[in-house]
Order: sequence, then C-alpha cells, then structure tokens
Amino acid sequence: MERPELPLPQLHAFVVLAEELHFGHAAARLGIAQPPLSQQIRRLEDKVGHALFSREPGRVTLTPAGRELLPAARRALTDLADGLDAARAVGSGRAGRLRIGFAASLALTVLPGLLRTFRQQFPDVRLDIHEMTTAPQIAALHDRTIDIGLLREPPADETELGFKTVFSEPFVAVLPSTHPLAAQRTVNIAQLAESPFVLLPRTVGPQLHDRITSLCTAAGFTPQVAQHAVEWQTVCALVGTGLGVSLAPASIRRIRLKGVAFRGIKPAARTRVAVAWRKNNQNPLVAELLATAGQDPAGQHHEKGPRRCSPAKTLHTVGTTGFEPATP
Repeated sequence: MERPELPLPQLHAFVVLAEELHFGHAAARLGIAQPPLSQQIRRLEDKVGHALFSREPGRVTLTPAGRELLPAARRALTDLADGLDAARAVGSGRAGRLRIGFAASLALTVLPGLLRTFRQQFPDVRLDIHEMTTAPQIAALHDRTIDIGLLREPPADETELGFKTVFSEPFVAVLPSTHPLAAQRTVNIAQLAESPFVLLPRTVGPQLHDRITSLCTAAGFTPQVAQHAVEWQTVCALVGTGLGVSLAPASIRRIRLKGVAFRGIKPAARTRVAVAWRKNNQNPLVAELLATAGQDPAGQHHEKGPRRCSPAKTLHTVGTTGFEPATP
C-alpha cells in the first residue's frame, strides 16, 4: 500500500476552510491562529499542484480543483473516524464477530436465553452460529474456526481449553410407549438391562456416550446397543418403533413423537452443559459471553414437563435457520 500523499491535518484544515470560506472563522473553528492555517493550505496546494482556493479581497471561494477534492476529502476523514470508532468498539468488546458452535439439543435449553441476553447487551456484535456435535466443537476450538463452544459433558483432559458449566439437567429413560416399564412413573436403570439400546455413536460425543454407559455399568450391566443414531430426534424415533430404549437429557422430552414415553430414572443422574473456549483466544467478546453465561443459567426453567416444540421456531428466535434438533 502506498504511503498517503496528503497529511490528515492539512486535509482537515482544507475541509473546514471550504465550509467556512473565511480564514479567520476557519482558524477559530480549528483552534489555531490564521497564519498556521494559511501555511497548511499552501502546503496542501503545493502537493496537489494547483490552487484550491481563490483569494480575493473580502472573499474566499473554491477553485475547480478545490471543488473536486472536497467530496473525497470529506469521505476520507469520515471513513477514518468511522474506522477508529469501529476499532475502539472491537477492542473494547462492544462490537466485532463471535463464532459459536453449539450442540443442537441445547437449542431446547440454554442457547436461546443465552444468545438473547448477549444480543441485548451487545447489539452490534455479529454472531456466527454453527451447529456441531461435541467432538467437532473441540476440534474447531483447537483449529480456531470457532471462538466459543456449547457442549455436553466437557472432557477433563483438555489443557488448552477452558470450560465453564452453565447448566445441568437430569437424565430420563426413553421408552417405547408399549414397553412394560412405560407404565411406571420412575424406572430403575437396572430394569433396562434386558432391553436393547439405541445410543449416540461415541465418535460424536465421547464424554456423553461414556456417561450414559457408565450409568448402566453402575446398575450392573453393559448396554447392548441395537442401533446408533447421531441425532437425538432419530434416537427417539427409533425407540418409538420398538428398536430399543435409551437414556437421554431431560430436555429431549420436548421432541414429542408418537409412541415414545419419557420416564424419570433411579438412581437420579444429571448431565452437564458447559461453555468451552480456547484459553489463549484474544477476542474480547469471549470474556463478555462468559460473563453473560455467568449472569443467568439460561434455561433452568426448561426442566418443566414436555411440551410440543417446533425446533425450527425455537432457533428462529435467536436469528438462526436450518436447525435440526438433538445432536449431542
């Protein structure tokens, strides 16, 4: 990029004099004496190679060259001022871009409230929202393609990432409505030992997968997996066909499908939802979102009973489209 030919003080002096068309008034507006103003204008004219003002007794007017320069000079000064304001806003965390990955099932719990609160506080921040399962979120944080992750069951062996638990919810049993255990209000996990399971593949959410299987192990059995499904909605649909049973976060009850029953479990167990970030991320908006997440557990009220919910409408409230629910 070539070095700018016109110093900004001279350009500013030129614009003010063009607006005042009076050296005394322009000097007063600039807060300088008239001789320094005259010197700045002459230096600018020397750089342009043409007179910018016609000086006559009692009258100052713009020359054709001055009239041609004036709009460009105004744009340059305005663009610079806007650029400085934008840089200060980004540097202070009031503006800029924040890239967020989220596990899709969290659109049923913490995501809408968290993003709504953040957008109210930082309306000038651009939010790039990416639906991702847990394992891709961890990879994207390391690759610097997202700034923030919202995921379930954060890993314990990540030294470069930070995690902050923002929400927890109970696990429930997911049963075919025709299953004998569906007649019970609460299901002992050990009672599921003879039933095949529909589970998420470990590759998409290792910690959540291990958490579910550990609940079964603690109850005295290893779950026999009949089918894997990446989406919680698919898990529920397959359970509804009678392919098996599952254990899932309670918010999945919002995915209302015919033929599926949700029941509490004994012993009770909960799953954690955390905000994840790269510890050396210099984007000031990361700290602002973490502070917002700390203000409000955003979604505790979602542990109410099931209701019909259109996932697309749920995410539409936070300005996103194309959502398909229930990724771990």
